[in-house]
Amino acid sequence: MPRSAPGDPTAPATAPPPPAPAPGTTPDTGTAHRTAHHGAHHGAEIAPRPAATLAVTSAATSVALMTYTAPAVILPDTAASLGTSLTAQAWLLNGTPLGLAAFLLAAGSVADDHGRRRVFLWGTAGLGVTTALGALAQTTLLFTLARVAQGAASAAILATSLGLLVHAFPAGHGRVRATGIWGACVSGGIAVGPLAAGAITAADWRWAYAALGAASLLVTAFAPRALTESRTPRGGRTDLAGALTLGLAATALVAALTLGRDGWLRAPVGALLLAAVLLTAVFVAVERRAAAPVLDLGLLRRPLFLASSTGALFTGFSVIALFSYLPALLQHTIGMSAMGAAWLIFLWSGASFAVALQARRLGGRISARHQLALGFALHAVAVLTMLGAVSSGSWPRLLPGLVISGAGSGLLNAALPLLAVESVPADRAAMGSGAGNTARYIGSAAGVALMIAVATASGDLAHGADVAMAVSAGLAVVAAAGVLLLRERRG
Repeated sequence: MPRSAPGDPTAPATAPPPPAPAPGTTPDTGTAHRTAHHGAHHGAEIAPRPAATLAVTSAATSVALMTYTAPAVILPDTAASLGTSLTAQAWLLNGTPLGLAAFLLAAGSVADDHGRRRVFLWGTAGLGVTTALGALAQTTLLFTLARVAQGAASAAILATSLGLLVHAFPAGHGRVRATGIWGACVSGGIAVGPLAAGAITAADWRWAYAALGAASLLVTAFAPRALTESRTPRGGRTDLAGALTLGLAATALVAALTLGRDGWLRAPVGALLLAAVLLTAVFVAVERRAAAPVLDLGLLRRPLFLASSTGALFTGFSVIALFSYLPALLQHTIGMSAMGAAWLIFLWSGASFAVALQARRLGGRISARHQLALGFALHAVAVLTMLGAVSSGSWPRLLPGLVISGAGSGLLNAALPLLAVESVPADRAAMGSGAGNTARYIGSAAGVALMIAVATASGDLAHGADVAMAVSAGLAVVAAAGVLLLRERRG
């Protein structure tokens, strides 16, 4: 388990002595100086506060996911207010997942090296400020940039939360319970976000973002007293080159998928796809040479790490992507109100929340990898039962599928965080969390663009909804088969 370590200038007065400065740093500058000065007077190690840590990290995670899902039901109002074209609406949804995908690995690496508590606090404060800025945006570009910044701040929260929990909860039943509750709060944030946004936006969609910004700042106020610092420095400088190339690769991929709906054979789409491939190759080359890479490529030889990353990628690509765009589809096709669509999504994510809370009871009987496969299978079956509901204008036909898919999503949200931290060495918990969440939100950003592309390709949104659902079900089947094949070899 990682040792508690100092380094945050806001840490309590009993912080432990500082570690030796990393290679290439000087003891009289920046954080090293502040840490040394602080630690010179105090030598006792602070014991983590498990219950408080779980409460604060879960609350922050819920707010981050509420911010993430808020546009799902207020997309038409936001697009109308900002004058956003149908093609560009994908950016209103994709700004936050793009920021998450670009910064999660970097946030996990910085947190491991320089302090998870510190990065967490920066994340909650940053989310509050950037969400408030989104409420003030007057153009599509400014709003999208604010959403990307919200994603970057959310990355700091999600990448550090599991690392803080691993530090607070020893391996065993306590950790399984804690990660299960944290996973349930992912579902809870997804459930409450659209509902809260739909209710608040009755006056103006901007108030929804103002309220979420205030909620994040409230968490920031409580977090310093609840959390204790932990880090596992590896030496060497933070791998900014790796983080930059990965972020640019994700941006190029999402941009290509977003522009592709207007023609996949156009030169800009091909150029962006080629750039995504080349930047990924550069990222691999950079990581192989980095002293402290944002992603240890050696982890890719671990079947459980691959299962964790594959499961996270397809959770975003298949599940989150569909339900991010479905509310807007329902409003455009059958004239459902924002609140009506929010209640349907609440049914799905509420079922996810309930199942994720109970999924820890399966820990002794069903492995996390098999829980992932079962979750994807349930989603595929559920989505197939929903085919034809939109074209017939019958939203009640969606209800059984929403509950079944919600149950599958609950299994995914409970299994993914546990597998993310157990598939990597204990001192790389934030990297494992960052890698899993990066895969999830790269999948989500790409999946949203794909769902919008296939749903609008024919010009008939009702028919396009069925195509998007069929694609989502097919991707879930592929994911279930993939995670079952990725098992640890014995002997």
